[in-house]
Amino acid sequence: MNSSSSTAAAASSAEDFKRIASELERVLKLKALPFGMKLCETLEEMQAVPRIRRPQAIFTLDQLVGQAARLGWTLGITADDLVGDQCRAVVGLGGQDQDWYEAKNMVGVWYATPEDTERHQRAMHLVPRGRWRALVIAPLARWGRSGADAAGSALDAPDIALFYATPGAMIYFINGLQWQGYKRFDWSVVGESACADSWGRALATRQPSLSLPCFAERRYGGVPDDEMLMAAPVEYMVKALAGMEALGRNGLRYPFPPWGIQQDVRAGMAVSYPKKA
Repeated sequence: MNSSSSTAAAASSAEDFKRIASELERVLKLKALPFGMKLCETLEEMQAVPRIRRPQAIFTLDQLVGQAARLGWTLGITADDLVGDQCRAVVGLGGQDQDWYEAKNMVGVWYATPEDTERHQRAMHLVPRGRWRALVIAPLARWGRSGADAAGSALDAPDIALFYATPGAMIYFINGLQWQGYKRFDWSVVGESACADSWGRALATRQPSLSLPCFAERRYGGVPDDEMLMAAPVEYMVKALAGMEALGRNGLRYPFPPWGIQQDVRAGMAVSYPKKA
């Protein structure tokens, strides 16, 4: 789960991460801060992060993510800070035993039968438990090693970067990812516990992961109705920014100016698709 060499090549210094965060905010008109997550094998690794803030109450992980994205806090989290194994399981800090897969508290609440509930639990993307003891979440602009920090810390580079954005901003980001080295993206929707679609999937697979934030993220994490969540290793953020810069040179920028549903479309199409000499 430690940052890959391609991530290190994409961003390593504090200036790199500040630039990436600033460009994401500028190009996608973000209302919340882009942020990063890193899993730690020891509590000491988490505790060594400068100015780390430890939760002073019991939270959902959605709330702690919201504190980083909406309040700009740098947080160190252990299993004991989280309200239950549903939050712990996604990031490998707990759960994932038979009781967790049965999730009896969800039966008749989110799913009609015990069988439906267990199918949901088994459909979730999870970081395997056992290796990790803590999680660091911080605004993306806070990551990166400074020249004066010879020892380094867990805040040197995140495992994944994440941001909340509107559907329009998300498709533009995806267009940027597809500008060069095109690939089709296929994402799934687990339903409730959709954090498994975003940070769970990205941490487990190291692939870009788009999600529709669920009830818990919106009720407890403060996610507005018009936002989706993207999670991916940092190198994908760098790749998408380069792609969006190229699209911008072609006049394709976010937000997309509406042409009008009753206007002759030919003039607008001529701007987007000029005839080549």
